[in-house]
Amino acid sequence: MYPCHCLCVYLLVAALQRQVFDFLGYQWAPILANFLHIMAVILGMFGTVQFRFRYLIFYAVWLVLWVGWNSFIICFYLEVGNLSQDRDFLMTFNTSLHRSWWMEHGPGCLVTAVLDSRMAPDDHHVITVSGCLLDYQYIEVLSSAIQVLLALFGFVYACYVSKVFQDDEDSFDFIGGFDSYGYQPPQKSSHLQLQPLYTAG
Repeated sequence: MYPCHCLCVYLLVAALQRQVFDFLGYQWAPILANFLHIMAVILGMFGTVQFRFRYLIFYAVWLVLWVGWNSFIICFYLEVGNLSQDRDFLMTFNTSLHRSWWMEHGPGCLVTAVLDSRMAPDDHHVITVSGCLLDYQYIEVLSSAIQVLLALFGFVYACYVSKVFQDDEDSFDFIGGFDSYGYQPPQKSSHLQLQPLYTAG
């Protein structure tokens, strides 16, 4: 089962890395989803180590939901259909004006503050970002695509391991179980034979 352990470790490291950058961007919806995913990965690892079939099934079901969530993130940043990045409340629950951390800190990005802008609230400032080698939305899409790929591998392997566990439980035979040639305890006789006891006297 070592490949499954390695895959769970990769999933856990990828989720923790993503959690850090979502915290830096104050994106509360992804933070909550990442937290649930980290808990599910830990539960999946525990199910693999402890041979818990139900935990692995729960883990596999969660991975399906995780693929769905990351597919939504991809569609959100690519603005598929009616989705728009201007709707901040989808990611921050409308509690902040922050967006992806990669917007200002992407590779090669040059951030310039726009002073005395009427568009900025009292506690925020308006910025312009230029010169990025890779736009932030594509970094987010790439991160979600990696999560989807890892989740698909995890789903397939979780199903395989749970099937192995189930087959092992079905084929397990206790000592002497149903085997007619197994261990047979000694039979007790229904009639006790009393022998006279002679004493020297």
